[in-house]
Amino acid sequence: MEGFRKSLRRFVANRAAVASLAFLVLVSLLALFAPLVTSYSFEAQNLGERLVSPSWAHLMGTDSLGRDLYSRIVYGARVSMSVGIVTALVSVFFGAVYGAISGYAGGWVDAVMMRVVDVFYTFPSLLFAILVMVTMGSGITSIVVALAFVGWVNLARLVRGQVLQVKEMLHVEAARAMGVSSSRILVRHVFPLLWGPVIVALTFQIPTNIMSESFLSFIGLGLQPPTSSWGTLANEGWRAMRTFPHLIVFPGIVLFLTLLAFQFVGDGLRDVLDPKSRA
Repeated sequence: MEGFRKSLRRFVANRAAVASLAFLVLVSLLALFAPLVTSYSFEAQNLGERLVSPSWAHLMGTDSLGRDLYSRIVYGARVSMSVGIVTALVSVFFGAVYGAISGYAGGWVDAVMMRVVDVFYTFPSLLFAILVMVTMGSGITSIVVALAFVGWVNLARLVRGQVLQVKEMLHVEAARAMGVSSSRILVRHVFPLLWGPVIVALTFQIPTNIMSESFLSFIGLGLQPPTSSWGTLANEGWRAMRTFPHLIVFPGIVLFLTLLAFQFVGDGLRDVLDPKSRA
């Protein structure tokens, strides 16, 4: 308990991380309670109010179909944040299990499993995701599968390296000498020591996936209208950004601040959970 309090105090001392966490909580609450914090439907069209500049009636203006941009950004946060978090969780789970098994097994099993990882590394991740999207078609399910399919590789290498160190510890070797099964050793003695690196990796994987979803939607391979995500809003706004800059400025600012906030939170957690920083 004392260790948790010390870690909490260390995190709270990082003002950038705390402010970023507060911003992410705010964005998440707005997305969760979107019907309560918006006055317009994200898909309701009003051609009489097309391309209206920001005003009290429409805080962030309207788009080319008269849809309220603030509502579309808030509802878009639901999609973008959900895709980022779900795909990161799937990637982290599969990558952690894969890397742990590879590192603990060692020998030819480790060599074969790492060669599979090397094969994935030979392809650019976004290009691989685009190939998956082209094969499966557009939609949230396709994006989740595509991003999870390419996102586990880095974590697998990270966890493997951690396991190679952990399995040489005395208590792990003692459990192995007592005949404890490998699965039990992994669950009871290895995985608990990996929570720190895994949580930090998760906080960095989420913004990567949000950015990837936005890019795929921006180039037209991701979500399709009328579904609202930050990527689709950027896709709709860039064509008229010279004459109606609010269409691209507001989604761009929200996306930028969200990605930056995740980076600061990840840095703060890394400082707290890195054993070397506790000395």
